[in-house]
Amino acid sequence: MAKKKESKQKKMNVRVDFTPMVDMMMLLITFFMLCTSLAKPQTMNLTMPSNDKNLQDNQKNESKASQTITIYVCGNDKIYHIDGIPNYDDPTCLKETTWGKDGIRKVLIEHVTEDGSTPVKEVMAAKAKLDAKKLENPSQWPDSIYDKELSKIKKGDIDGQKVPTLTIVIKCTDESSYKNMVDALDEMQICSIGTYVIDKINEDDLKLLEKRGIK
Repeated sequence: MAKKKESKQKKMNVRVDFTPMVDMMMLLITFFMLCTSLAKPQTMNLTMPSNDKNLQDNQKNESKASQTITIYVCGNDKIYHIDGIPNYDDPTCLKETTWGKDGIRKVLIEHVTEDGSTPVKEVMAAKAKLDAKKLENPSQWPDSIYDKELSKIKKGDIDGQKVPTLTIVIKCTDESSYKNMVDALDEMQICSIGTYVIDKINEDDLKLLEKRGIK
């Protein structure tokens, strides 16, 4: 009796080609890049004092004493303020406050000018109305139009009338921290202060602070 031949299984080499997968991944990456909205850079507008000694008087910004507040950012997380123009001969004009809504923010909001108005309260109220309009109809208030109206409000143009605004002068000592300076700038944004400058500490400021033992 003849023997049956044993059947041998034929081995096959399997090879998966991933080349089309690379093309698909490139298409997906391109798709997500085109559909993803990029984050807008967070910027802050600053007005710095000019070093130009040739400025004419009509080119300088003037502010009434009652509409000016000088803020001193000092060491040990301390913050002080002077209402109006500093009186360097009177150390008591320097008032200590704290950070946050119950400190320097309250000082700004409740500051009263010589005509009895509270500029920051009026500006913040007008900004709240503007924000409500944008929230109600976002399509009618794109960023360009919103920023333009907000700029008018910060300058004191509210409902067709000109209201007084505050000018804030921020001075940081050598002992102050970078964080505290940023905190002071944040308060300007929260209170919608339209005019504020970062100025250098001069010799009169140093003498005033030394009389109070402030670093």
